[in-house]
Amino acid sequence: MSNELLDKVNKRRTFAIISHPDAGKTTITEQMLLFGGVIRSAGTVKARKSGHYATSDWMEIEKQRGISVTSSVMQFEYQGKRINILDTPGHEDFSEDTYRTLMAVDSAVMVIDSAKGIEPQTKKLFKVVKQRGIPIFTFMNKLDRDGRPPLDLIAELEDLLGIEGVAMNWPIGSGQTLQGLYDIANNKIEMYHKDGPDRFLSLDKDGKLPDSEPFSQNPQFQDTLGEIELIKEAGNQFDLQKIAKGDQTPVFFGSALTNFGVETFLQSFVKMAPAPASHIVNETEVLAPDNQEFTGFVFKIQANMNPHHRDRIAFVRIGSGEFKKGLDVTLARTGKAIRLNNATEFMSSERMQVSDAVAGDIVGLYDTGNFQIGDSIYAGKNKVVYPPLPEFTPELFVRVTAKNVMKQKSFHKGMVQLVQEGAIQLYQNYQTDEYILGAVGQLQFEVFKFRMKNEYNSDVEMTNIGHRVARWIDPEQLDPAMANSRNLLVKDRYGQPLFLFENQFAERFFKDKYPDVKLTEKL
Repeated sequence: MSNELLDKVNKRRTFAIISHPDAGKTTITEQMLLFGGVIRSAGTVKARKSGHYATSDWMEIEKQRGISVTSSVMQFEYQGKRINILDTPGHEDFSEDTYRTLMAVDSAVMVIDSAKGIEPQTKKLFKVVKQRGIPIFTFMNKLDRDGRPPLDLIAELEDLLGIEGVAMNWPIGSGQTLQGLYDIANNKIEMYHKDGPDRFLSLDKDGKLPDSEPFSQNPQFQDTLGEIELIKEAGNQFDLQKIAKGDQTPVFFGSALTNFGVETFLQSFVKMAPAPASHIVNETEVLAPDNQEFTGFVFKIQANMNPHHRDRIAFVRIGSGEFKKGLDVTLARTGKAIRLNNATEFMSSERMQVSDAVAGDIVGLYDTGNFQIGDSIYAGKNKVVYPPLPEFTPELFVRVTAKNVMKQKSFHKGMVQLVQEGAIQLYQNYQTDEYILGAVGQLQFEVFKFRMKNEYNSDVEMTNIGHRVARWIDPEQLDPAMANSRNLLVKDRYGQPLFLFENQFAERFFKDKYPDVKLTEKL
């Protein structure tokens, strides 16, 4: 059985796509789904007027605004491999969702706008990937537009991110002058097309075109040959071991919008990307993916993916073993036994019953309130606890009330369910119990307000409190008289007290006044 399980695990490729907003991340995801045969046409985010939306942008607000505000999961078969794509929000206000998603993958694809190069959000997310030491594959996008010189883009990877870039292909022109891609790895030229069929020119062993091929005399092609020679002599040498450690990134050029260079990228990625690896659990133990006992961890909770049923789905990354319907597991945090009768696999918001899922796969468990983000589940007698997932302490706060007092029930239900997704934090005033929301970015409040109305039929009123410094306090040291307008006393959704300081000066003033009181940034 172990060999059969290992064979299944080795066919998995689970990765996240990261980028700065508008670099083309969602568009390249669509094209991959096209090659995987799961959609017939790739609808770009910009096609909103035609009613076509990106497959990975399933939430109503995403369709209206043309942005990704939540991670989505898509699964398909390609060249004998099971591909699990996790498309992440690019907007910095939703970094926490992206950071947690990056804990559930074995590699990452970094999409960069070739006209803009490395942008701030890409740099932030790259650091998280780098800390995990997982392979990173780079796609320089928007080659159909005038962009920066490719040599500059490769150099920027090392200068700004500290990672070696090794070119797998090279553009012949760009924008209006784009002619094709010189495929260094496969020794061929992929001619540029907008709508027509793929056309490839084979190179000889010296990387040259036959003299009989008219394109061999193309001036841009001749210029490209000179750059290729420079890369081969002075550039980084391809090193699979460095790639595996995240110290080197294979760089591909192309245009997701015109579907140019994407299939070559996907084929290469599937060959080079790693299968699921072992995890460290219980702080020091190494858990192999082909271990017979099923284990996994919840990295995301999403409410109302099906607006007709108002359900909640807990996204679980399987770390070891195999999922089977009716599997009995234990929730590590509570010790509660749970039977997993219903699990789904995804195509964005579309779901189907899981028929076969092993380590590396992402499954969705219908949740009635048992799960929290970061939860570990395991079958068998031996307790398994995965490492904690990253959490951000909110910096922006608002008071929130229901506009219609007659709809308190739907208001409270929406508050509880949306907060459990982890993108926004819920607090209550310690004395009055009024609701206060905390987030790392303003857009999260806008999405929350939209979803409360759209999904729970509850209009909410938000009153800005502004930036605050959140610090938890030991309940045994708490005296409610410590609170005032500059340090608001609240409790989190677990009942733990904390102060929301007006600024760092107010925090320092408090510490000077109560030197024996210990304040912490997180519980």
